[in-house]
Amino acid sequence: MATITELKCAVRETLESRGVLGQLKARIRAEVFSALDDQREPRPPLSHENLLINELIREYLEFNKYRYTASVLTAESGQPEAPLDRQFLANELRVAEDTSSKSVPLLYGLVSHFLNSSDNGGKVFLRGASLPTAPTGSNTVPGTDA
Repeated sequence: MATITELKCAVRETLESRGVLGQLKARIRAEVFSALDDQREPRPPLSHENLLINELIREYLEFNKYRYTASVLTAESGQPEAPLDRQFLANELRVAEDTSSKSVPLLYGLVSHFLNSSDNGGKVFLRGASLPTAPTGSNTVPGTDA
Protein backbone atom coordinates (compact mmCIF):
# COMPACT_ATOMS: atom_id res chain seq x y z
CA MET A 1 0.00 0.00 0.00
CA ALA A 2 1.26 3.47 -0.90
CA THR A 3 2.26 5.84 1.85
CA ILE A 4 0.87 9.36 2.13
CA THR A 5 4.22 10.74 0.92
CA GLU A 6 4.18 8.48 -2.15
CA LEU A 7 0.58 9.48 -2.88
CA LYS A 8 1.44 13.20 -2.61
CA CYS A 9 4.38 12.67 -4.96
CA ALA A 10 2.22 10.84 -7.49
CA VAL A 11 -0.47 13.53 -7.42
CA ARG A 12 2.13 16.31 -7.80
CA GLU A 13 3.83 14.53 -10.73
CA THR A 14 0.46 13.92 -12.43
CA LEU A 15 -0.59 17.56 -12.03
CA GLU A 16 2.80 18.75 -13.30
CA SER A 17 2.72 16.42 -16.31
CA ARG A 18 -0.77 17.66 -17.22
CA GLY A 19 0.41 21.25 -16.92
CA VAL A 20 -2.18 22.22 -14.31
CA LEU A 21 -0.05 22.57 -11.18
CA GLY A 22 1.15 26.06 -12.15
CA GLN A 23 -2.42 27.08 -13.03
CA LEU A 24 -3.68 25.85 -9.67
CA LYS A 25 -0.97 27.75 -7.81
CA ALA A 26 -1.76 30.93 -9.76
CA ARG A 27 -5.48 30.51 -9.07
CA ILE A 28 -4.85 30.04 -5.35
CA ARG A 29 -2.64 33.16 -5.24
CA ALA A 30 -5.31 35.17 -7.07
CA GLU A 31 -8.03 33.96 -4.69
CA VAL A 32 -5.88 34.68 -1.62
CA PHE A 33 -5.12 38.16 -2.92
CA SER A 34 -8.81 38.75 -3.58
CA ALA A 35 -9.71 37.61 -0.06
CA LEU A 36 -7.05 39.83 1.52
CA ASP A 37 -7.69 42.89 -0.65
CA ASP A 38 -9.20 45.54 1.59
CA GLN A 39 -11.98 47.14 -0.44
CA ARG A 40 -12.49 49.79 2.26
CA GLU A 41 -9.11 51.37 1.52
CA PRO A 42 -9.62 53.88 -1.30
CA ARG A 43 -7.37 53.50 -4.31
CA PRO A 44 -5.51 56.50 -5.70
CA PRO A 45 -7.06 57.89 -8.89
CA LEU A 46 -6.01 56.00 -12.01
CA SER A 47 -4.12 58.36 -14.31
CA HIS A 48 -4.74 58.29 -18.05
CA GLU A 49 -1.21 56.95 -18.67
CA ASN A 50 -1.64 54.17 -16.11
CA LEU A 51 -5.01 53.26 -17.60
CA LEU A 52 -3.39 52.82 -21.03
CA ILE A 53 -0.34 50.97 -19.69
CA ASN A 54 -2.48 48.63 -17.59
CA GLU A 55 -4.67 47.93 -20.61
CA LEU A 56 -1.65 47.08 -22.77
CA ILE A 57 -0.45 44.71 -20.06
CA ARG A 58 -3.91 43.18 -19.58
CA GLU A 59 -4.26 42.55 -23.34
CA TYR A 60 -0.83 40.86 -23.33
CA LEU A 61 -1.66 38.74 -20.25
CA GLU A 62 -4.99 37.57 -21.63
CA PHE A 63 -3.49 36.80 -25.06
CA ASN A 64 -0.94 34.56 -23.35
CA LYS A 65 -3.66 33.00 -21.17
CA TYR A 66 -2.28 34.47 -17.92
CA ARG A 67 -5.87 34.99 -16.77
CA TYR A 68 -5.24 34.86 -13.05
CA THR A 69 -2.43 37.37 -13.30
CA ALA A 70 -4.72 39.60 -15.37
CA SER A 71 -7.46 39.31 -12.74
CA VAL A 72 -5.03 40.34 -9.99
CA LEU A 73 -3.83 43.30 -12.10
CA THR A 74 -7.41 44.44 -12.65
CA ALA A 75 -8.34 44.11 -8.98
CA GLU A 76 -5.18 45.69 -7.60
CA SER A 77 -4.91 48.57 -10.07
CA GLY A 78 -8.55 49.65 -10.05
CA GLN A 79 -8.67 49.11 -13.82
CA PRO A 80 -12.25 48.86 -15.13
CA GLU A 81 -13.47 45.25 -15.31
CA ALA A 82 -14.43 45.61 -18.97
CA PRO A 83 -11.38 45.94 -21.23
CA LEU A 84 -10.98 49.14 -23.23
CA ASP A 85 -11.87 48.91 -26.89
CA ARG A 86 -8.74 48.01 -28.85
CA GLN A 87 -9.40 50.65 -31.51
CA PHE A 88 -9.74 53.29 -28.78
CA LEU A 89 -6.43 52.16 -27.28
CA ALA A 90 -4.69 52.22 -30.68
CA ASN A 91 -6.08 55.71 -31.37
CA GLU A 92 -4.92 57.01 -27.98
CA LEU A 93 -1.42 55.69 -28.66
CA ARG A 94 -1.50 56.98 -32.25
CA VAL A 95 -0.87 53.49 -33.60
CA ALA A 96 -1.87 52.46 -37.12
CA GLU A 97 -2.43 48.75 -37.59
CA ASP A 98 -2.61 46.39 -40.52
CA THR A 99 -4.62 43.17 -40.63
CA SER A 100 -1.80 40.96 -39.35
CA SER A 101 -0.94 43.22 -36.40
CA LYS A 102 -4.53 43.03 -35.13
CA SER A 103 -4.06 39.34 -34.32
CA VAL A 104 -1.56 40.05 -31.53
CA PRO A 105 -1.57 42.44 -28.57
CA LEU A 106 -0.60 46.05 -29.24
CA LEU A 107 2.36 45.64 -26.90
CA TYR A 108 3.95 43.16 -29.34
CA GLY A 109 3.64 45.66 -32.17
CA LEU A 110 5.10 48.48 -30.06
CA VAL A 111 8.07 46.39 -28.97
CA SER A 112 8.62 45.15 -32.54
CA HIS A 113 8.53 48.73 -33.81
CA PHE A 114 11.18 49.88 -31.36
CA LEU A 115 13.39 46.81 -31.90
CA ASN A 116 13.31 47.31 -35.67
CA SER A 117 13.52 51.11 -35.72
CA SER A 118 16.75 52.62 -37.04
CA ASP A 119 15.93 56.27 -36.27
CA ASN A 120 18.24 58.27 -33.98
CA GLY A 121 21.00 55.66 -34.10
CA GLY A 122 18.69 53.02 -32.64
CA LYS A 123 17.76 55.18 -29.64
CA VAL A 124 14.31 56.42 -28.75
CA PHE A 125 13.99 59.85 -27.19
CA LEU A 126 11.63 59.70 -24.21
CA ARG A 127 10.00 62.76 -22.73
CA GLY A 128 8.71 63.01 -19.19
CA ALA A 129 5.09 62.00 -18.67
CA SER A 130 2.54 63.31 -16.23
CA LEU A 131 2.97 60.61 -13.63
CA PRO A 132 1.42 60.47 -10.20
CA THR A 133 3.57 61.40 -7.20
CA ALA A 134 6.03 58.68 -6.21
CA PRO A 135 4.92 56.56 -3.22
CA THR A 136 7.87 57.84 -1.17
CA GLY A 137 6.35 61.32 -1.23
CA SER A 138 8.97 62.59 -3.68
CA ASN A 139 7.69 64.64 -6.59
CA THR A 140 10.55 63.67 -8.88
CA VAL A 141 10.41 61.12 -11.66
CA PRO A 142 13.30 58.63 -11.76
CA GLY A 143 15.77 59.48 -14.50
CA THR A 144 15.14 63.24 -14.41
CA ASP A 145 17.11 66.03 -12.81
CA ALA A 146 14.06 67.63 -11.21
